[in-house]
Amino acid sequence: MADRTPTAGDGAPRESRGATGDAALPAAETPGTPPATSPGPPEDPAAAAQDPGASAQDPGASAESTDLDQESASRRGRPRGSRSRKQRPDTFWGSVREIVLVLVWAVLIAFVVKTLLVRGFYIPSGSMENTLQLNDRIFVNVVEPTFGPLERGDIVVFEDAKGWLPAQPDSGGGPADAVYDALAFVGVLPDRTDQHLIKRVIGVGGDRVACCDGSGQVTVNGQALEEEGYLFPGSAPSDIPFDIVVPQDHYFVMGDHRDASADSRVHFSEVVEDSAFISHDDVVGTAFVIAWPLDRFQWLQNPDDVFADIPAGSAGGS
Repeated sequence: MADRTPTAGDGAPRESRGATGDAALPAAETPGTPPATSPGPPEDPAAAAQDPGASAQDPGASAESTDLDQESASRRGRPRGSRSRKQRPDTFWGSVREIVLVLVWAVLIAFVVKTLLVRGFYIPSGSMENTLQLNDRIFVNVVEPTFGPLERGDIVVFEDAKGWLPAQPDSGGGPADAVYDALAFVGVLPDRTDQHLIKRVIGVGGDRVACCDGSGQVTVNGQALEEEGYLFPGSAPSDIPFDIVVPQDHYFVMGDHRDASADSRVHFSEVVEDSAFISHDDVVGTAFVIAWPLDRFQWLQNPDDVFADIPAGSAGGS
């Protein structure tokens, strides 16, 4: 198709120098006036037809745009690690401040976890052998008791509110003991106080617990317990006869090593009311894992099969 664009004598198309987007219009010619000419090289007619509103670029602006493009490309190619960052304080006191903040947060988190989730304890005696051994470190779930009564078979840690243990002597202790006790209080270290006990729940509120039947076994609501799975080898279910009903919101507890456990069986004759039973309010939590030493690591599970067929107690015990 023939080019119909009006041309000057040099063949370049004439454009208006108006605002961007204005249509390119032919300039009016005065008779006798020589046509305007472009000092630059002739433009490509096809390019002009595609963008009729574009104006000629300033050579200086083009050079500036090229420099910006090169700078942008340089930034895109810069390694990530070379970006400017806010420098950490490299002074001695700045480092000390960071360490102190980390320790404070660690203590706060440990305290919250201890208060709301778990607590650590160590085992000071052999009354729960072989399930738990001397100096085992265990973790206790402190959430479970808040949602209702415990179950038969649970291993429970409780405060010695009934005076089962002799009064703990004041050793005076030194700075190291004070630091340990403080860290144990917030939950960073396991609690080593002697004023907590750990036993297994045998009867709950309303249960009638007795020993022994014709086979020498402990019974709960008339059902004999097959306790061989957790009893200490060679230990009898009980050498002390008893026949009691557990008060509501209380528990009858026994150690797995019955020959070495001063548990509910030995406190019936004490003057304190219900001194043989543990109140639900005194329960700290249920043990669920042996965490230390590592070769003893294991999850502690309730022996459901031992207590599965026990009927409900006289007062609706679970």
